[in-house]
Amino acid sequence: MTEAAPSLATLLRARSIALVGATERSSWARSAYENLRRMDYAGRIVPVNASGAAFFDLPSVPSCGAIEGEIDVALLMVPSKAIPGVIGELAGIRAKNAILLSSGFAETGEEGVALQRDIVESARRAGMRLLGPNCLGFVNFTDGVAAWTTAVRDVPRGSIAIVSQSGATASYICRYAAQQQVGLSAMVSTGNEGDLGVADALDHFAADPATKVIILFIEAVRDAAALRRAALSASRNGKPVVVLKVGSSEATAKVAQAHTGSIVGDDRVFSAACRALGMIRVRSVEEAVATAALLDSLGPLGEGGLAAMAISGGICEVVADAAETHGVELCAFSDATRAALASHLPDFGTSHNPLDLTGAAVLKPDIFEGAARELVAEPSAALAAAIFDMPEEDAFGLKVIGHIGHGFAGARAPGVVMSIAPKPVSPEYRAQVREAGVTFLGCGLDVGLQAIRNAFAWSRRRVQDETAPKHRAPATERPATEPALLQNLARRGVSVVPGEVVTDSASAAAAARQAGGPVAMKIVSPQIAHKSDIGGVRLNVAGVEAAEAFDRIIADCAAARPDATLEGVVVSPMRERGVELFVGVTVDPQWGPTLALGLGGVWIELLKDTSLRLLPVSPADIVEMLGELKAARLLHGYRGSEAVDIARLADEIGRIADAALDMMPGLQTLEINPLSCRGGRIEALDALAEWSDPC
Repeated sequence: MTEAAPSLATLLRARSIALVGATERSSWARSAYENLRRMDYAGRIVPVNASGAAFFDLPSVPSCGAIEGEIDVALLMVPSKAIPGVIGELAGIRAKNAILLSSGFAETGEEGVALQRDIVESARRAGMRLLGPNCLGFVNFTDGVAAWTTAVRDVPRGSIAIVSQSGATASYICRYAAQQQVGLSAMVSTGNEGDLGVADALDHFAADPATKVIILFIEAVRDAAALRRAALSASRNGKPVVVLKVGSSEATAKVAQAHTGSIVGDDRVFSAACRALGMIRVRSVEEAVATAALLDSLGPLGEGGLAAMAISGGICEVVADAAETHGVELCAFSDATRAALASHLPDFGTSHNPLDLTGAAVLKPDIFEGAARELVAEPSAALAAAIFDMPEEDAFGLKVIGHIGHGFAGARAPGVVMSIAPKPVSPEYRAQVREAGVTFLGCGLDVGLQAIRNAFAWSRRRVQDETAPKHRAPATERPATEPALLQNLARRGVSVVPGEVVTDSASAAAAARQAGGPVAMKIVSPQIAHKSDIGGVRLNVAGVEAAEAFDRIIADCAAARPDATLEGVVVSPMRERGVELFVGVTVDPQWGPTLALGLGGVWIELLKDTSLRLLPVSPADIVEMLGELKAARLLHGYRGSEAVDIARLADEIGRIADAALDMMPGLQTLEINPLSCRGGRIEALDALAEWSDPC
């Protein structure tokens, strides 16, 4: 639990609320009061305004200092310049929590940052916790407590919590959930997060028995360590965390001298963090709500794919195409399932997945029931989906839903009914489908399949243990040149190409003869990282040409970089071309060491075909990463080339990742480009490291 967890309980379950700045002219104050009345709030409400005038039917007091009795939450609806004084008054009456609606703080610049810092420090000295500034407050639907300053209407109570840095976005998510009749347990807006933040709220809901799923909307991660702890707490408690985060555009990517930083980018590292911490990243409000609703209703899914059915062959084709687009596996029906389905279908029907029930189901609705029963019994199915859309007032449709519910009941795998197109869901219809025992998604096929994909992925990757790297001793050496770095990696178990550093042309010729074939020659200098740009690399050099190549390399590099120390030239045997991979480890300032894999050489920058994970990783993680690459087919013997030993490759990449962790703290970037792969021979041919300032 985080430090804030005890205070969050007194905030969200407040028994006394002060509405500071409560005048009937204020839309904020009116909405806050109407929300409390609509929820039948049973606690004490104390309006506060400078005139002491009554607020609707409630007597008010002229200042917070005049409040008698305990105050759990003070909702401050006053200008930012008045906040310091109000906080002082609240400290004097020992208020437990305050919510700051006003903007004009850290989001406005240095002066606002200082004002926000002073307010937070004053509150902490008084033992008071703050939500905001620049937030709309919270709603606890479970316990009927609200301190929210816009209208909240017609939201069914349920077990999904919304936590958002943006109050307006929280409202949009809430409204869409209400439109779909998806029940909520709570909604919290954290705003600038001067004190309490997303991680604190997530930590609270991770332990809240009334909440089963949490939706997060994040604009910026302000405390990655706290978010990591809270996400792992939710995962250990079996609660899915669905994350909608903005900032995925190219403009948010980092730029670094090494390739890895620009390839990875902040947003891609966040996606890797979500995967490592068991969080589900989504790209829209609709996807967030549908994913949360599906997991709220069904919980974790078993192994297998999706079995789908519809009353239209055309829709079955749409489902098949969309499933492929969104990465949803359609399971293959067993012979027993196909035979059983044939007994329910007319003679012209075929038992494919997705299953076309044909128009016969219109005349004989019990076909829905029989087919549903066979789909959820299919051994390779983790989930069955009935694609069925209908008008709100339709006796036939309700009869079909009843048949589907009977077919899905008590089966090995769960079932869901999805609308074909997005549609609002009325409370009456939701009650009817629940009475039939059916989980219904009214979000349409496209979003529904995204939700199914997310549910499958979360179910298969539930995090059990902390994945952050353990503390390691500081690196005692920092190799300054590529040969020294390769030797360092070799001592740590990484396979590297052999090389000899020579300091004159005669030695270069001798080393080339010793190699027994063509060689690669590269400048050795602590100051030159990118060698080929200045003539510091010669490839496929024959033995007799090595002396001349040495002289040319030294001359070209001396001319291009007169400031550089030239320690010599490394001579290595050329390797037959195979598949060349890029393996990079970079240290993200928020999430720590991150592994990136991709096609090597110049292709890494051109194609940007990479897979990312936070470290540490297992061999299974690495195999999964390799499979995610668009270039993965090259590893399996594309067009007659030799297939790469994937197990051997995963082991070698794991050794590189472990070596990078062993060099931390201190190492900022480690790149192997390329890692040469030919059959079972895996070797690092080039290496580059960047180090942080030792101070």
